[in-house]
Amino acid sequence: MSQFDCFVIFAEMRTGSNFLEANINAFDGLSCLGEAFNPHFIGYPNSEDVLGITQEERDRDPTRLLNQVRMATPGALGGFRYFHDHDPRVLDTLLTDPKIAKIVLTRNPVDSYVSWKIARATGQWKLTNVKRRKEAQAHFDAREFEEHVADLQAFQVQILNTLQRTAQTAFYIDFDDLHDLEVMNGLARWLGCKDQKDSLNTALKRQNPEPVSEKVENFDEMERALTRLDTFNLTRTPNFEPRRGPVVPGYLACAETPLLYMPIRSGPEAMVADWMAALDGVKVNQLTKDFSQGTLRAWKRDRPGHRSFTVIRHPLARAHECFCSKILSTGKGSFKGIRHTLRRVHALPIPEGEPGADYDENAHREAFTAWLRWVKANLAGQTAVRVDGHWATQSQCLQGMGDFTLPDMVIRESEADTYLPALAMQVGHPAPADPKPHANAAPFSLAQIYDDQIESLSRDAYQRDYVMFGFDDWT
Repeated sequence: MSQFDCFVIFAEMRTGSNFLEANINAFDGLSCLGEAFNPHFIGYPNSEDVLGITQEERDRDPTRLLNQVRMATPGALGGFRYFHDHDPRVLDTLLTDPKIAKIVLTRNPVDSYVSWKIARATGQWKLTNVKRRKEAQAHFDAREFEEHVADLQAFQVQILNTLQRTAQTAFYIDFDDLHDLEVMNGLARWLGCKDQKDSLNTALKRQNPEPVSEKVENFDEMERALTRLDTFNLTRTPNFEPRRGPVVPGYLACAETPLLYMPIRSGPEAMVADWMAALDGVKVNQLTKDFSQGTLRAWKRDRPGHRSFTVIRHPLARAHECFCSKILSTGKGSFKGIRHTLRRVHALPIPEGEPGADYDENAHREAFTAWLRWVKANLAGQTAVRVDGHWATQSQCLQGMGDFTLPDMVIRESEADTYLPALAMQVGHPAPADPKPHANAAPFSLAQIYDDQIESLSRDAYQRDYVMFGFDDWT
């Protein structure tokens, strides 16, 4: 009899989790139920429920579905796949309960990233018939890849450290182990299943068997970019690597003036970048960027007397910027998946596409107030969607920076025209210009919809920032 009540497969997209699930389900007494806690669907993209529990019911109480998985089929062991961006409300239970078996599936992060890029380009996420295979090449984006690796490593370290603290162990599987019949049989025995197989389920086919050099259109650029990273991190996802600090590729440094900008998302990033470029008479794309932790340390060592800073924005103005650019808009850089979930699951009153002629001030006010209510719930851990850096509290963003290096000046956006030039003069710039504000690309400005209700909702959602930074009402 199994020592476990259920099991969880900790994996990520393009790590072979579909193949692993198919082979687990081939064993009598084992049942994997897909991505049971994916915030955008339940189980599988077209499923309406898992074990009779709908997505709406799961989102209200995720522990109800977890309990259902534990006791769904007497004599059988149920489980599901869980990725780092799935419903965070169940993660602590999954990691700390020794009656939940942990299977950790990993893959070389370069391979998983390239596979993900190709799947996005072709729209083909599974392959059962080689004749229907779609082909495309991936375009490597260095910053995107660093963020991809950082997310994987942070999640792996969280799993490892929690298991260490709670005296547990997991069954680790690498992507290359998935075609090893003995490993699959060993996994089944570890889960308490007596059934053994003499062959694997081969219905799912590997989609991109070519070498990486043939799958990436800018392979030479990728090779150059990867030389900045630790070689050992490129060979496999490090399950036992020491904890790392935050990802820093978003930091910007002036071309000549020794100033480093550590941006907080949905802040005045464009305004500050333009000001920094103007200091040395260069274009924004000539600023120093795409730092790794090693290159940032080197930059600091080579510039004694350097200064680093960030610029915070009023929480309400920042929430409006985020709403307009990431949620209301459907353009480049917007969060289309989250937008769809907010409309479908949380009934956010925003248009299906870009706002049209019928989207007036009243509609904008209604949509924005609904967004503020949702953000409050999201920051309180009451939704299945991740807390993204574009709307996380600025207090938390600064705390995250502190895991690697803190800015030595925190400037308010409303005082940037005074303190940014003063900061530049402190590091030797003779005549810094004033920063020039950028207009919000919103259908209606915050001033057009602002009222006491909106201010109150902002304070409810961002009480921590109002208190920690002493923000007054937006007006």
